[in-house]
Amino acid sequence: MKNTIFLLCCLFCATLLQNVGAQSAANPNPPQRRLREVSFHGSGYARGLQHGQQLKKEIGEIVAKWKKSVESELNKPADQVVVDFFAYARFDEAIKKWTPDLYEEVRGIADGSGQAFNDIMVHNLLDEFWVWQDARDKHHCSGIGVPARDGNPGYIAQNMDLEGYTDGYQVLMRLAKTKKTPEQLILTYPGLIALNGLNEAGIGACMNTLMQLKANATGLPVAFVVRRILNSTDKDEILRFIQSVPHASGQNYIIGIKGEVYDFEASCNKVVRFDPQNANGTVYHTNHPVANDDLKDWYKEPEKGNSAIRLASVQGHIATLPNAKDADIKAALRAKDDPGNPVCRTFNRWGGTFGSVVMTLTGNPKLQITAGPPDESEYKEVQFSKSQRKTE
Repeated sequence: MKNTIFLLCCLFCATLLQNVGAQSAANPNPPQRRLREVSFHGSGYARGLQHGQQLKKEIGEIVAKWKKSVESELNKPADQVVVDFFAYARFDEAIKKWTPDLYEEVRGIADGSGQAFNDIMVHNLLDEFWVWQDARDKHHCSGIGVPARDGNPGYIAQNMDLEGYTDGYQVLMRLAKTKKTPEQLILTYPGLIALNGLNEAGIGACMNTLMQLKANATGLPVAFVVRRILNSTDKDEILRFIQSVPHASGQNYIIGIKGEVYDFEASCNKVVRFDPQNANGTVYHTNHPVANDDLKDWYKEPEKGNSAIRLASVQGHIATLPNAKDADIKAALRAKDDPGNPVCRTFNRWGGTFGSVVMTLTGNPKLQITAGPPDESEYKEVQFSKSQRKTE
């Protein structure tokens, strides 16, 4: 009898500990992250100089962490890695042709922060470095687009998933309006010109790496494509640009143009629009091509793993809603329908969700943003300066 009672007690304790462990895994104490908000004005070199000077300490830290990360991965001194990368990368001509002010901005960041120009430039070539490295597992972003319909706002949104060393460096960058460019709100980290963003006219851009698509070492890199889009307020110009510019790396772009949303899969040889033909007009994407067939030789079989599982999750949350609202989008971005392949990624040594953004394109455009995974904090609403003219 005593043995039976003892065994029952052991079983009860084991079950209790298992449940506590499961709850702890599901609801970890989230780290306290701070979204650093910065504002820069002017154009080109002057704007970059402000960036470099204001975030000098943080830029030095994150560049050092990047170097430590690549040394560990490639078993080679980081400075030699940079030399080897730029023997492959020949992006200067395209950057100077399509976005000359942004080339100068990068130069200003380097001077302001006291870092070597090539160290800051490679910092701005995140996807292109992954292409050179053939890093097939470093892309886990999930994006959504919802058109404005029946009096409801239009949105684009994204979980931006990055490597572990970036956590703690979440920055929201506000660029002041100039005579040529609108005010912009941009998710980034110190030293980088853009991850994604929205301008005051209701033009926004989110992107997902498509490592399977063919790349070009002389095309225009992703960060520069994003900023070129955000610098514009003209729909026709944006659509011409995204479909005609030579792309440096395989990428999916979800572009919000006031009340409309577009999804383009871009490789170095072609740009193909993806439209899932949903009744509600929504689009969504993860990290494998579904429309563009300009594929690398190694991509032989259709994606069935992490990216496909996340795409199915986002589709399940969004595709059939009569009118998807921002609360629905946030639920999709917080989803962990498959715990092993979640849309919302808790940070570990491989990386996690660096930040989550929901951009309202119509009415008074605004940004809702989290630092880190969106299940670990509430979205913060950020408005453009003063009262904004409503978009149609």
